[in-house]
Amino acid sequence: MAKTRQLVWFRTDIRAEDNKALYQASQAGDVVGVYLIQPGQWANHDDSPNKLFFSLSCVASLQQRLAKLNIPLLVKEAVYYSDSAELLLNLARSLECQGIWFNDEYGVNEQNRDRKVIEAFDAAGLSSHRFTDAVLVEPGRVMTGKGEAFKVFTPFKKAVYRHLRPEDWMPCPSPSKQTSLDIASDPVPVDRYTPTASNILERWEPDEASAHKCLNDFIESRVQRYAEQRDFPALDGTSSLSPWLVAGVLSIRQCFDAAVCANNGELDSGNAGITCWLGELVWREFYKHILVAFPRVSMHRPFQVETDKLSWRHDSALQEAWESGKTGFPLVDAAMRQLVATGWMHNRLRMVTAMFLSKNLMLDWRIGERFFMRHLVDGDLAANNGGWQWSASTGTDAAPYFRMFNPVSQSEKFDPDGTFIRTWVPELAALDNKAIHQPLKGKTGDLFGALDYPAPIVDHSASRQRVIEAFKGLRS
Repeated sequence: MAKTRQLVWFRTDIRAEDNKALYQASQAGDVVGVYLIQPGQWANHDDSPNKLFFSLSCVASLQQRLAKLNIPLLVKEAVYYSDSAELLLNLARSLECQGIWFNDEYGVNEQNRDRKVIEAFDAAGLSSHRFTDAVLVEPGRVMTGKGEAFKVFTPFKKAVYRHLRPEDWMPCPSPSKQTSLDIASDPVPVDRYTPTASNILERWEPDEASAHKCLNDFIESRVQRYAEQRDFPALDGTSSLSPWLVAGVLSIRQCFDAAVCANNGELDSGNAGITCWLGELVWREFYKHILVAFPRVSMHRPFQVETDKLSWRHDSALQEAWESGKTGFPLVDAAMRQLVATGWMHNRLRMVTAMFLSKNLMLDWRIGERFFMRHLVDGDLAANNGGWQWSASTGTDAAPYFRMFNPVSQSEKFDPDGTFIRTWVPELAALDNKAIHQPLKGKTGDLFGALDYPAPIVDHSASRQRVIEAFKGLRS
């Protein structure tokens, strides 16, 4: 008897290993894969050309990997999410597929899209199969004692750790090689998007083997010092795995399993570096749970509803100075230039630059959220929105409104000898290790002008007082 045929819809899970939808579909019949190009929706979501170029490069790599398993990967265009259901249903019918298999995504638009796909397949008498794959714990499974979604990270993490069992992070098998199908794969339009950043594929090769090599290198040689080194941008102290995680070339389970194994099975005890990194993976989990429990954060709304009344400043000159890395604060400028040049920014600096925009400059955090998404190779709605709202004190588990990173103090603490600043702000390279953090201090106008570097665009103390008064005004 001929085997049934199943359609696997790849989205942000561009991998053959540890892919729940792919593996389960392969157990039910022969598999045909499909990936949708959705330019209109991607533009609406501010996905950067860097991210899209990288993602399509990963799709091309996945297609080669699947070909060795005799699994064709089709690439079709559905401009918006609203076009997905009809296209996928017609494709399934034409290929005589009995059902569609996919892994869940959690933004409002994604959830609405998937619901319409399921409805269309149900109406046509075809099956739909969806899986929890992008997170360790399905959203809604871990709740407070009152049966509500967690709004604060630490109790969420404790609850997740109580809930998790080894099978929850154990990667699933890869599909076996199937019989050859008389279906040709489509070409992948990798050049559809031209990256604005340089050397993306040199830093993050778009294939599973390279991603796993970097994961293993991190676990074997750097994760033990992660807690000590992760905040220093001049050091290779972070995993830098985020582009592969966002594209789904790596799974959360593969990362979690590698770390727990290295920590002798422990989650919240053992090596400090490993437990710290596990906590960062759970932060990623937390923000995806927030998308589901509080969908307004997917719709440009603050989590703390009352902060929607804040009177943000409107100043295009200040915004331009921040975006171009010309604020007169060397660490902020170095970070922004790193972002534009590479499509990536060190995590500590994402917080520093976000607080600077939203608090020192008192510009709407959504401006920064959008700018980051338009440049990041690892742009992710949940993590990016969560980080920006935390920094702006509008989000869940947010920094208290009176907490502000002093960009000079942050610079002196986390780039003490100015190595990172010299890399990205070369006009300051000749300054000594003290002066490089505050080039203007003690300089005359002529000497300062000779540096070809701008004066600070804002006074930190005055701006701190301004934002405190603005937040206090919400309570009056």
